[in-house]
Amino acid sequence: MTEGSGALAIYICGAARGRVASRSRGLRRHSARQRQAPASLRPLGLISPRVSRPAAVGRDRESVGGRAREVDMAGVLLEVEEAPEGGGGIRSVLTMGSLVSPSGNEVHFPELDGKIIGLYFAANWYPKCEAFTPVLAAAYQHLKERGAGFEVVLVSCDEDRPSFERFHRTMPWPAVPFGDLQCKKRLSERFQVEGIPRLVVLAPDGEVVHPDAADLVHRYGERAFPFTAARVAELEADDQHKYASQTLEKLFSIDGKEFVNGGNEQVPISSLVGKTVGLYFSAHQCAPCMKFTAKLAAIYRSLKGRAKDFEIVYIPMDKEEDGYLRSCSDMPWLALPYDGAPSRALARYFDVREIPTLVVVGPDGKTVTRDGRNLVNLYFDMAFPFTDAQIRQLQEAEDEAAKGYPQSLRHRGHRHELSIVSEKSGGGPYICCECEEQGLGWAYQCIACGYEIHLRCGRNAEGGSAGTG
Repeated sequence: MTEGSGALAIYICGAARGRVASRSRGLRRHSARQRQAPASLRPLGLISPRVSRPAAVGRDRESVGGRAREVDMAGVLLEVEEAPEGGGGIRSVLTMGSLVSPSGNEVHFPELDGKIIGLYFAANWYPKCEAFTPVLAAAYQHLKERGAGFEVVLVSCDEDRPSFERFHRTMPWPAVPFGDLQCKKRLSERFQVEGIPRLVVLAPDGEVVHPDAADLVHRYGERAFPFTAARVAELEADDQHKYASQTLEKLFSIDGKEFVNGGNEQVPISSLVGKTVGLYFSAHQCAPCMKFTAKLAAIYRSLKGRAKDFEIVYIPMDKEEDGYLRSCSDMPWLALPYDGAPSRALARYFDVREIPTLVVVGPDGKTVTRDGRNLVNLYFDMAFPFTDAQIRQLQEAEDEAAKGYPQSLRHRGHRHELSIVSEKSGGGPYICCECEEQGLGWAYQCIACGYEIHLRCGRNAEGGSAGTG
């Protein structure tokens, strides 16, 4: 298996309480524990407490009272006004006299004429921007070497000049001057920026080619250029063919290796064929990974004890070999050798953006789910073999059990009454505010505050009292 070159951004996944984004179900809700954007940015219109905009590729949205509502990647609910259409060339978009290079020199507009431009909205204070920047820089450098006619312009959302300058020095492209607040505000309104990192791609005439190509750069690197709908369709068609012909042997056929590590012995990959296999992307330095590893190990032993054809292979995201060895000592399953290339290739192939991630491959070698972590948190060993049919059966059982729960209750952790909600009535993935574990669908919720708990936590918590039945 071979994948595109370039850097890879992997985020450590933290547990933010309340509703969280669901890639599989496209649902998102806002939490009372939202991370507020720095106050100094709000007057610029770059990031404000409330934002709405038309749908863009890869963004989650919900409609409330006829208005669109969206949440940025920091969990902040945002809204912006309609913006005028593009056109008239890059000078009509960037109306200041010049840009500034990472070294502080002026960059004049003739250097941008005739090029496809990526407006990169980002900030030093947001970890996802910090992680995505080298990914974009790698694609940028490859395109420069090819003479592809591509340029990036940073539109900074930083709070102060030193932060802007420090962040800009990590980039090879020019930026809107930090002090040009009017230009930054106008750009954020024109392109309806509601979250960062955001990469707005413009044609040489100033027309929008893609409203947010950050996801494409994550997935395809420089191969996404020139970011047109036709190019995206080509890449997605290639993906479909690739996944349709996927086998376990092809997944692990990197550098000619035919074995994975199993303690003190090498286990042939051929011995995994015909089994349900979990590919576990994790790292020792990641606290959420360590917590999930303990839970996954218990489930692994349970399934092994029931003679299930199930195996897990650790795909190391460790930065150092010492961390890899420590990770392996905590895990009862197989592991790829500590070699960055195979792990990065698999992470890019499955579009892994955060750890821990559990991808499940079925006995036929095809991907069953990339959401194994959430399924394990929700259903424990009952999730096996992680198929749609199995999860549907578990959800139906939950629907039936929910009929025996009160419609509302008081909970010790919140001042308002909580009402029971299902996935169909507006529920979705969330982190329980009582036990801080994953939840899906059924919950007791205070919709005004974003406070939610599992049904079982509502019933079992000391200090909870039932309302109407």
